[in-house]
Formats: sequence, structure tokens, C-alpha cells
Amino acid sequence: MNIIKNPAKKEWKTILQRPTQTVGDIEQTVTQIFDDVKRNKDAAISKYTALFDGVELENTQVAVFEFSIAVAKVSDELKIAIQQAKSNIEAFHTAQKTEKVFIETTNGVSCWQEKRPIQKVGLYIPGGTAPLFSTVLMLAIPAQIAGCKEIVLCSPPNKDGEIHPAILYTAQLCGITKVFKVGGIQAIAGMTFGTEVIPKVYKIFGPANQFVTVAKQLATKYGVAIDMPAGPSELLVVADDTANASYVASDLLSQAEHGADSQVILVSTSEKLIQKVSLELQKQLITLPRRDIAQKAIDNSKSIWVASDEIALELINEYGPEHFIVCTKNTSFYVDQIENAGSVFIGNYTPESAGDYASGTNHTLPTNGFSKAYSGVNLDSFTKSITFQEITKEGILNIGNSIAVMAAEEGLEAHKNAVILRLNDLK
Repeated sequence: MNIIKNPAKKEWKTILQRPTQTVGDIEQTVTQIFDDVKRNKDAAISKYTALFDGVELENTQVAVFEFSIAVAKVSDELKIAIQQAKSNIEAFHTAQKTEKVFIETTNGVSCWQEKRPIQKVGLYIPGGTAPLFSTVLMLAIPAQIAGCKEIVLCSPPNKDGEIHPAILYTAQLCGITKVFKVGGIQAIAGMTFGTEVIPKVYKIFGPANQFVTVAKQLATKYGVAIDMPAGPSELLVVADDTANASYVASDLLSQAEHGADSQVILVSTSEKLIQKVSLELQKQLITLPRRDIAQKAIDNSKSIWVASDEIALELINEYGPEHFIVCTKNTSFYVDQIENAGSVFIGNYTPESAGDYASGTNHTLPTNGFSKAYSGVNLDSFTKSITFQEITKEGILNIGNSIAVMAAEEGLEAHKNAVILRLNDLK
């Protein structure tokens, strides 16, 4: 990791820049694939699956017998772990249910708000260098709790034309039956436009690489909503001399191994800790099966020494990390005042891995600074709020004149007349 000491504020933007391509660098490719899928549907899907995944498929939808085969391949130990994670995620997301909000704003004027599920949702599950079956739990569980009627899952196939068994097992465990062996840009395009096989959806969820992230953003131009721009993973740790250097290093590496375009940052008021973490990183890195990937991410990452907690907090809020770990003596200072973060992990015994898998919180989070404006996936992500109002005779008499006066001032005579006609009938 590059060590930076007490950088001037004017340098922060450059220092905190993500190691990702800009939208402009890859948008042309994404647009071309979208146009092809829109016109040629499954034929285009098959073409890009052969090109990018190296496999030609007769059928992209996972058959019933493939689920059975997958279930048999998953070890009992992994099944138990997935089931425990499922239980915790269900508990946390079920707790997010809210009651109808009702109020009589004026005598005779009743207003209320109710949640309704999004009818058709698409879940994108990365399956490249790391088959993220845990993401199935994070997306399928709240979709089911919310009551979404149609849930479509897309994940790229391997060279044998198969989806990882753990992904299929988890999908079946969560009640998902419409699973398609389609990944990358073409998967997002397929769910955006619909094909002969893949249903069109109203909202697309799921983390992925830069190309899929841009594809999701392009989908919004065609009237399909997305959860958030969730691209390459990132983690920021703030730590001081009270932190365990080996734990900090392990957390940094846990994110670095996601991909070469991931980024991890250590912010500390202790130069001594930074040195300890640097040594631990190299010690732990050589033992990792994905050390080449992790090393590339580490090369794009930074350790930043600052003079005070106040400066550290300001820098962290400027960065807006996807994952934020706090291992400091003054924990409450950061926890109470953090404004921009996707998910926060507190203390030496709360690894980021817990949120990725089994604590119960959701791991689909805003990256690339989008935590300044976006929340991570939660139950409300799968619903929309509808407002209702009912006005009695007394109610329209109470607010009718205000409506008419305001409409007249805006020059909207028909709006005014809609009220005046009713008021005149009640005189």
C-alpha cells in the first residue's frame, strides 16, 4: 500500500480517486450490446455468452433437474452455514417492515401511505472469479419478504455451461425458480428489454464489475430502475494504536481479494500502526490463493496518516466508503458523526466478512462515493410507497378555498374549477 503522510486537503480528491475506468471508457461497448439485445434478443444473448464466457448454450434457463444436481454437490457443512446466514438475514430484514402511516391533516381530510411490492425484479449474481452465492441471500430474501411476484435471477455460466452449485442451492432455498445462465452486460440488457426466454423486469439489483455497473446505469434510460451504482468493492478502515494490526490487515485483504479493481484504504492517527499493518499485509498476502488479485488491489490502495480524529473523519466523509470499519479508542466519535458510508463495522471483533455473509445486514452497498446519496439494499428497496387521500364534504369545505387560490395564482384555471364546482354544490 502507498503510505501518504498528512496530505493537504487540496490533495484529497486526487488521493481518494478510485482505480476504475470512467463511464465514457466503456459506455460505447455497453450501448452496442444493449442495442443488439434489444433487436435480436436471445440470439444476441447467446452470441455474447459464447464471446465473453466461452460457452455455447442451447438453453439459458436452469432446468429443474439442474437444481437437484446442484443441491447434491453442496456439502452439509456449507448448507448449515447458508441456512444460518439465511435465518439472520431474514430476521434483520423482516424487522424493517413498517406499518401504514395515517393522519387526518385537517378535519375531513385523511392522508395515508402504504408500501406495495415491486412486482417484477431482476437479481444479478456475479459468478466469475468468485461465485457470490451469498448475494442470492442478500437479494432474494428481502424480495420474498417484500412480496415481489416475479423474481428473475441471472448469473454467468462457467466453461461447462453450469452455474456454481452453491448459487443454485441458495436460489432454491430462497424460493427462486427462474434462474438464467447469463452474465455480464447481456444479462442486464436481457432483463431490461426482455427476450423470448428472459422476462423483462421493473428493477434490477446486484453488485458487479465496472461493465455491469455501467449497464445498470444505462438500463435506467429504458425505464428500468436499479438498486444503486454498485461497482468494484471497497473498504476503508480507521484505526489507531488500540487496533489489532493483524485484524486490520486481514480486513483489508478480505476486500482486496474481490478483484484487481477493488480498493482498500487505511486511515490512522498512528504511524506505528500503519507500519505494523504493512508488515502484516505482506505476511498474510503470501498465504492467499487469490494473492495475485489481492496484490493488484493493494497496489491501488493507500495508508493515510493524519494528525487528528477530526481530520480523519472529514477525509472519510469525503471518500464515502462502501464498507467502513472503526477500530479506535474513540469509537463513538466516528460512529456518531459518520455521514457517508454504506455499512459500518465497529470494533476489533466485527470483521467486514460478517456483513458479507451472516450477521444479517445486507452486503449490496453503494460504491464509488455513491454512499453520499444512496442507501444499501434493504427491504424498502423492493417496495414503493403509495400515498392515498380521502376528503369528505367537511374536508373540501375546509381546504377548498386554499386550493382554488393557489391554483389561480399559478394560472391553472381547470385546477381551480375542479374545486369551485364542488364548493358551489355544497353551498
